[in-house]
Amino acid sequence: MNTDGIVLRDVTLRDGLQLTGKPLATDRKVELVRALLGAGVPELEIGSLARGDLVPPLADTLDVVAALTPEELERCWVWVATPRHVQKAMAAGARNVQYCFSVSDAHNNANIGRDTAVSLDAMPEAVGYATAAGGRIQLCLATAFTCPFEGPVDPQRVLDIVADPRTDGSCDVVVCDTLGQANPAEVGALTGRVAAVAGGRRVAFHGHDTWGQGVANALAAVQNGATVLDGALGGLGGCPFAPGASGNTASEDLLAELGEPMRSATARGVRSNARAFPWTAGPR
Repeated sequence: MNTDGIVLRDVTLRDGLQLTGKPLATDRKVELVRALLGAGVPELEIGSLARGDLVPPLADTLDVVAALTPEELERCWVWVATPRHVQKAMAAGARNVQYCFSVSDAHNNANIGRDTAVSLDAMPEAVGYATAAGGRIQLCLATAFTCPFEGPVDPQRVLDIVADPRTDGSCDVVVCDTLGQANPAEVGALTGRVAAVAGGRRVAFHGHDTWGQGVANALAAVQNGATVLDGALGGLGGCPFAPGASGNTASEDLLAELGEPMRSATARGVRSNARAFPWTAGPR
């Protein structure tokens, strides 16, 4: 939740569902949104306007938005990649959008069909639509550390985008370890440099747990200026256009309904016979 100024944003309903083998019904998504908000999770990512034929589990995102109240939507984010996406999301009632593109051209083309420069050129228009609707818009940078097609990403490329005046008007900068290949030293170094040029915007870290570094990377991000951390229930998640990516750093549960394996290290840890600790639940 929100401890010492650090905000958890649960991304189960967007990133977490992208690679699941079967969909989650719209009404169950709405129930989950309300359960998480009711439990005190400050912010949620609830879906994406990516093409429904390419990412079928998220094809009902606008239906989810339409089912929520304005008060609930104030705490929810929707993934977008074009100015037209922003228009559609805001028309449906969304209040917050996450304008996402990749730092590497190869992944941006695989993910949303255009070079990084084209996405950056379009951002002022996207900001204009969000602002005119009274909403907020984030700058979200995928493949900020490594790209599955190009390899390591030059940190300066990330910093140049964050400092680019075409990103003015965004409220946050989201730095994404899309493949989960970064280590804490790399995450800490880049997060600190991003925070230095973010111009007062919040810095968020979106990590994946491919190599078991998700929690360590999140701590490194916080130690270097990040105030928002993304996580998904049970470690769900991954990018369908990023070979090698695995689940997000875990938030917790819901997996029985999706038929997905439990990936959360926390869930494994509490299933212990070490009765000296009050947090153990025993094996199941």
